[in-house]
Amino acid sequence: MATNEPAAEAATDRPVSRREQAVARSLDPARLRAEKRVQRFLDAALDLMNSASGREFTVQEVVERSGQSLRSFYQYFAGKHELLLALFEESVRSTAEHLGELIADEDDALERLRRFTVEYYRLCRPAPKGRQAKKGPTPATAEFAQQLLTEHPKEAAGAYVPLVSLLEQVLDDAAATGGIRPGLNHRRIAGVVLQAISFNAFSATISGTSVRPDDGDPSEELWDLLLYGIGTGKRRRE
Repeated sequence: MATNEPAAEAATDRPVSRREQAVARSLDPARLRAEKRVQRFLDAALDLMNSASGREFTVQEVVERSGQSLRSFYQYFAGKHELLLALFEESVRSTAEHLGELIADEDDALERLRRFTVEYYRLCRPAPKGRQAKKGPTPATAEFAQQLLTEHPKEAAGAYVPLVSLLEQVLDDAAATGGIRPGLNHRRIAGVVLQAISFNAFSATISGTSVRPDDGDPSEELWDLLLYGIGTGKRRRE
């Protein structure tokens, strides 16, 4: 990764995304051109990820599809991993914005939490073969997310900031209205809930149960489990 990180990162608590870092490597007069060039690289990578051979694409293929030069690519990205991370961060950010718009329709704080859980689950579900999901990560970005969480947890934590922050606020609101029990660490709980939703949705067949629509809504079943747990509350640990 290039060493000239943008100064803007020090001026805000929000981590600067890889896309913003790539653009910031250009001088201000060239910033608009940099925005367009970076977006062309991201669009080219996304097109390749959506193609049949997407998971094996090379930097050279991204360059050729974008219609730009290899020299220009390395001006903005240190390599394929940084490009994928920038693309994943964009996916997370747009997902958070989409979920924020959906839950804004709900007046009740606990209902907003339920809506977040159900809608995020549906976004994380792999699209049926031969069809692409209208929103949410592609199978290739979902696989990259699993790799990122396992091999680069710090980078993953930075990429998930928009979703964690949104869910943390939703949890704060639910706690303030008595919808969930008090005293929870909402930032930590947000991470646990997001992991539970994404893993359960992406690996829906791990339990061997059917995922057919007429067998119930698995997103609602997961919400019920998250809200009520599996214990009776009659026995406490000493």
